[in-house]
Amino acid sequence: LCPPGVLPLCRRPPAWDRATRPPPSPLQPPGLPLASCRSFSNNKIQVELDESSGVAMMKLKSPPVNSLSLEFLTEFSISLEKLENDRACRGVIITSAVPKIFSSGLDITEMCGKSMEHYAEFWRAVQEMWLRLYGSNMVTVAAVNGSSPAGGCLVALSCDYRIMAENPKFSIGLNEAQLGIVAPFWFKDTFVNVVGHRVAERSLQLGCLHPAPEAHKLGLVDELVPEEKLMEKAAAVMAQWLALPDHARQLTKTMMRKAVLDRLVAHREEDIKNFITFVSKESIQKSLRMYMEMLKKRKS
Repeated sequence: LCPPGVLPLCRRPPAWDRATRPPPSPLQPPGLPLASCRSFSNNKIQVELDESSGVAMMKLKSPPVNSLSLEFLTEFSISLEKLENDRACRGVIITSAVPKIFSSGLDITEMCGKSMEHYAEFWRAVQEMWLRLYGSNMVTVAAVNGSSPAGGCLVALSCDYRIMAENPKFSIGLNEAQLGIVAPFWFKDTFVNVVGHRVAERSLQLGCLHPAPEAHKLGLVDELVPEEKLMEKAAAVMAQWLALPDHARQLTKTMMRKAVLDRLVAHREEDIKNFITFVSKESIQKSLRMYMEMLKKRKS
């Protein structure tokens, strides 16, 4: 069901060969202690799988801001692979264990003052995270319970459905232009597929971060709900998606996303080289250093 050469993790048996389970109850959000729950955790990602519903909860837990470091990205991809290969799992809800932040995006320290080899390893991990999440056979729901700029926005965009906490202080968007960075073509493609060409063009050029109400109006997120109702709503949405036959939904998802996935797969090494060339420029390094200094001043 996955595009050739994209996701080895998708080589599990087709979903229609597995026993059909009842969808999760919208009144029982995944993640609550249940006899049928299995959990595994590492430094930055916590996962709890409710085997009775087939729904996993993946919590991002890398304080202070869930930045996408090399270690975080590696653990994210490994956790997703475990769930993809688990016959008991049909869907995953991704949310944050850190208050007021979903994910702050790519870890700037991974892109500043490092070797070419490190830049290549880091960017390959970013690609891998996106390929696995965007091409997943599972139903993926983002429960965005805080701000989500840049790479954090990409994580949400890569899911099948996005629900955001109804808080005007929370914002989401691909704001790379504000840092003097150009969003890669596959970031752009993912964004365009969600909000359309004109909204994406304007938002990317201006590096916009959209407050939650505006993000909903633009279609960047599918629903806004009060923060205390977020997980209950995510469970209800998951139940709706899992009520359909897996094979029909998976084939439709592949049909919709295959061209975008294939484009990165075909140009993966070129994309890595472009990233290294771009991020190594002194002007970009200077921008990143200035941004890190600004963050340090904020903290102090």
